Amino acid sequence: MSEFAQRCAEALSHAGPLATELSGFAVRPSQQQLSAEIAGAVEDGAVLIAEAGTGTGKTFAYLVPALLSGKRVIISTGTKALQDQLYHRDLPRVRKALAAPVHAALLKGRANYLCKFRLEQAKGETFVSRDAAQHFQRVVQWAGKTQRGDLAEITSVPEDSPVWPQVSSTADNCLGSECPFWSECHLVKARQQAQSADIVVVNHHLLLADLAIKQEGFGEVLPGASVFILDEAHQIPELALQFFGDSVSTRQWLDLGKDILLESGKVSGSSVLLAPPIKQLEQRIKQLRAACEAVPAKGAAALLRPHPELMMALSEVQAGGEDLLKALQLQAGVSSALDQCAVRADALSSRWKSWLSALGNAREDSPAAVRWYELSQRGITLNATPMDVSTPLRQYREQSKAAWILTSATLAVNQSVEHLAEKLGLDAPRVLVQPSPFDWQNQGLFYLPKAMPEPNHPDFTEALLNAARPVLQASNGRAFLLFTSHRALKLAAQQLEGGPWPLFVQGTAPRMELLERFRHSGNGILLGAASFWEGVDVAGDALSVVIIDKLPFAAPDDPVLEARLDAVRQRGGNPFMEEQVPSAVIALKQGVGRLIRTFEDRGVLMMGDTRLVSKPYGKTFIQSLPPFPRTREIEDVIDFFAKVPA
Repeated sequence: MSEFAQRCAEALSHAGPLATELSGFAVRPSQQQLSAEIAGAVEDGAVLIAEAGTGTGKTFAYLVPALLSGKRVIISTGTKALQDQLYHRDLPRVRKALAAPVHAALLKGRANYLCKFRLEQAKGETFVSRDAAQHFQRVVQWAGKTQRGDLAEITSVPEDSPVWPQVSSTADNCLGSECPFWSECHLVKARQQAQSADIVVVNHHLLLADLAIKQEGFGEVLPGASVFILDEAHQIPELALQFFGDSVSTRQWLDLGKDILLESGKVSGSSVLLAPPIKQLEQRIKQLRAACEAVPAKGAAALLRPHPELMMALSEVQAGGEDLLKALQLQAGVSSALDQCAVRADALSSRWKSWLSALGNAREDSPAAVRWYELSQRGITLNATPMDVSTPLRQYREQSKAAWILTSATLAVNQSVEHLAEKLGLDAPRVLVQPSPFDWQNQGLFYLPKAMPEPNHPDFTEALLNAARPVLQASNGRAFLLFTSHRALKLAAQQLEGGPWPLFVQGTAPRMELLERFRHSGNGILLGAASFWEGVDVAGDALSVVIIDKLPFAAPDDPVLEARLDAVRQRGGNPFMEEQVPSAVIALKQGVGRLIRTFEDRGVLMMGDTRLVSKPYGKTFIQSLPPFPRTREIEDVIDFFAKVPA
């Protein structure tokens, strides 16, 4: 162990500054080992994949070497909520304990900052509802006081409020240096602070946007760094597919039309010229959406080709966009905002045309990328997603000449990280699989009920709930029920409504509000789907049961997944074991990870999917989970809750 690694491990020891300065800090040998491994990788400029089981304390384990290294470090988190927690709570505490003279900055994507230009524009608009108008007034009041312009500061406005797009910018509608508020721009200031900081805290979306060279007209978004630390790194492979791909949508055309009308109203005579092509384009988009009724809501691009009316409608939207661009070009120089709209129209037109050209030439079947579409209520999104992101990720990593630390509680499948390394283009990385330090034999129990039907049986959800009721009675509620489909979630909500436990259902309120109400209920039951499987932390007695209906295999109708499975099949591999099982194992580990969050927690994991014991691949799932005692008897569950912990 190097001197630097030893220093990091000692900082987390009984005699170290964190134990001395931080109340409630608990010394954990696994945390010290993890920190030493990270320090070694930082020192050597190496790549490290480190799975740190829940309870290891991975955040402090990587913050210590980050703060003591003397190097510029970028830390990326899986969500904006974790980003805020890291920057505002964890980082300041560790920095103070270490007395480290390190300047840190927080940087998010542009949609997270107040845009003063668009705020001024919105003051003249009519809002869709009284609630939206009230939300806007709260933003206006806050805008006069905020220093950072971070929209997360406004907790009184719901996360799904329609005002957010009206008071923030996108890469499409930002005026850049032509903006009259450029010198006051919150985003520009945040990026300037990041450029001079020793540690920059970002999220994966922003990091990947930067890696994909999507600098949105500002040049380099993130500063060069010697160390990259990616927390919740299991999300990277799927997110990278989005950022190294491309998409264009009718919504972008509609938003552009709205912005043009708003700006043209400020320029004498412009509305007369620009309103007709906008109206015509809107009509063509409506006709396109009507023609889309002939195809599924989501699918490969090839599904569109057999429908002449739909193909014609796609071309008509392209023609409408070109007509609008010509009209904008006739207004060149009369307004900087309209000039920016012309740039947007040109880019949209080019991307739409490129997608249609590829569709017409059957190039969407190229092994390099998958072309697919997705319908919305008012339109369509056309996507091009790469089959493989390992090459661009490897190129960027090699160019950076930096240390890369990838960590999460869920990276390994049956103790191996090979699947992740392959997807990220990592050749012979350093690997550490650190098991959770929790006492699983006494803190938890894994219950798989007997006589459950097959997961595809029409009565499966009803059978699951029947098996769950005695568990919920024994625990007095205090449960998460996690589902692999919204259909099953809705069915469960109907059947549990009016029961003895307060019921909290995903979609009935914002996620954070639901969690807060669940915590305070004391005996509630929360029903959730995908978004509640990870990034949700309910420690203590409020949560004592996690019930998972089925193994979380990805939807088989996903066009990108279908293409990846075909690619594996064509090279002679086993697509199920190479693609579907590893992804499902990681997802399951995330869901299971909601149960035990601290050394004091106790709880029961119930699974309804008998494939865990009836199929050969079931062993891979079981061996990837924490070492719970396992049972198939409800009496053991009742005894578990009746037993008073020592």
